Amino acid sequence: MGILGAHRADREPAIDILQASLPLSLLAFAVCVAVIATAGVRITAVVDELADRTRAGEALAGAVLLGATTSLSGSVLSVTAAWKGHADLALSNALGGIAVQTAFLAVADIAYRRANLEHAAASAANLMQGALLITLMAIILVGAFSPAVSVFGVHPATPALLAIYMYGLHLVQRVRDEPMWRPARTRETREDVPEEDNLRLSLTRLLLVFVGLAALLGLSGFVLEAAASGVARHTGLQQTTVGLLLTATATSLPELVTSVAAVRRGALTLAVGGIIGGNAFDTLFTAASDIAYREGSIYEQMDDGLLLWVSLSILMTGFLLMGLVRREQHGPGGIGFESLAVLVLYGLGIALVLGG
Repeated sequence: MGILGAHRADREPAIDILQASLPLSLLAFAVCVAVIATAGVRITAVVDELADRTRAGEALAGAVLLGATTSLSGSVLSVTAAWKGHADLALSNALGGIAVQTAFLAVADIAYRRANLEHAAASAANLMQGALLITLMAIILVGAFSPAVSVFGVHPATPALLAIYMYGLHLVQRVRDEPMWRPARTRETREDVPEEDNLRLSLTRLLLVFVGLAALLGLSGFVLEAAASGVARHTGLQQTTVGLLLTATATSLPELVTSVAAVRRGALTLAVGGIIGGNAFDTLFTAASDIAYREGSIYEQMDDGLLLWVSLSILMTGFLLMGLVRREQHGPGGIGFESLAVLVLYGLGIALVLGG
């Protein structure tokens, strides 16, 4: 896989200004992180109001609106990296974000002191989203281990990801509108009920603010790719390390701030739906990167470290789903056992990446 830029210099006629020096790359990286975090906080409130205004529900709004927009910076980064031939950075950024965002949900659980988040925010729609996420990540693994076939440079796993994602969204909406079962209500359960006092802005203005913030997040991802490439170029870090530990965390910051902000607003279903839905959307980074990567199937470029990280993400999601089904009301230290397991698994993943 090599060091970023070492085998692609001939394809870049000039070094981007953000890559001219390490301090400049770090400064651009820091500015992008600040913009992503700030826009992420604001867009949470906007999506919560849109969910109430349109009656779409927090789970679906979290999956489509919040999950997709907070992931924009990461998706732009991965596609840009794939287009430039940096397959490792594109894949590690896309797949690394899933694990870190799942860990962020455990952080949100810590921020909610009344009860474990898995208990208070359990819903059929969020469980369906979790099942969809595991299915999508399994498709990525199948693509990595399947024969290196492609049609017009696109692996069959890519259209499969897109089709199953759309079908999964249909199922999420269906179980919300016509659930075959419901989680038992308790004193700490927070149901997804529209808040009439939330509807302060007109729908047109809400949509304009939403589009503006989404564009800002997308632009930040484009700039962040160049800054991350500069950091890797000057430090000698491998693409996988930069993607898994730096860009994946940076582009996932909206999920952290939005999940904590949603919890503080009492929009617990939105917090959980935003993380799981954002993770499902993040799997599409791989599909988009495969389309942008013009040197064959990008799934062929997945090394053992990335395969391990995807498997770890599936395991973390499995623990999260078990927590949503078991619904422990209070756990050790005010955090659910499953959330604690998610944090331990993420720490193990970091140790394996650094140790490798």
